[in-house]
Amino acid sequence: MTIHPRWTKNTLIFGGAALWGLLLISCVMAHRAVLAPPFIAGAEFVGTKECAQCHEDKTDNFASATHNRIVLSNASLGSTGCESCHGQGSLHVKSGGARGTIVNPRRSPETCFQCHLDKRGQFSLPNSHPVLAGQVSCADCHDVHSGNAVRDTGTAYINTNATCTKCHVAQKGPFVFEHAAMKEGCTSCHNPHGTINQRMLVARDANLCLRCHLQQPAAGSSGQINANAIRSAVVNGVKVASVENHNTRLMQGTCWSASCHEAPHGSNVNNHFRR
Repeated sequence: MTIHPRWTKNTLIFGGAALWGLLLISCVMAHRAVLAPPFIAGAEFVGTKECAQCHEDKTDNFASATHNRIVLSNASLGSTGCESCHGQGSLHVKSGGARGTIVNPRRSPETCFQCHLDKRGQFSLPNSHPVLAGQVSCADCHDVHSGNAVRDTGTAYINTNATCTKCHVAQKGPFVFEHAAMKEGCTSCHNPHGTINQRMLVARDANLCLRCHLQQPAAGSSGQINANAIRSAVVNGVKVASVENHNTRLMQGTCWSASCHEAPHGSNVNNHFRR
């Protein structure tokens, strides 16, 4: 059988790209290895298999989790598995699980920050959840023992909206008129780690709303501005911020504080999210 030279060339290109991609992935994972696991005086590393003797409910899912660092086959024992976050486990094992013999990251966010240093910076911003003050824990929102390294699902929120509304009950709903953004999740508008914006919003004031409500120019078939479409606040089927009233109102505050859309999460009385 004759192999077409073009196929051979394409195969080499594809194969080279795949190898390069794997190399990049391995490098990224390697840099995520813990540089200095928590230190417990007098204790030694025992390995994740030893932890599974008592904590099987955690280790069953942990086998494929990102935190298990399963890609790092040549990593030291201390930079992989349970002990990369909980510290050396020998004293904990010998004492039958006594308190104070192992590190509990729920009580110390610095354990998480040894890898997620960028998140520590976000928690230091003017508007953030009080993690540094010890009032909230990373584990309150993240399931650190789950996730999938292959699909890169990481240790994302257990369920974004359900996690947030455990504390933010008033925003839970259901509402008669629900804001479509809620289906995308709370993090489409908020950065839960912290931002410079009020209410931990990902963009300032009306700029946040305009990310969705002004995605295309209000132009007619001729390419000119369609005044009727602007006044109706719908352009080619997409709801936009109309010129009429909005310019004046936005000078008085944000979309949700200028006596207009005061219920951005949803409303039971008005489909324009007014209270």
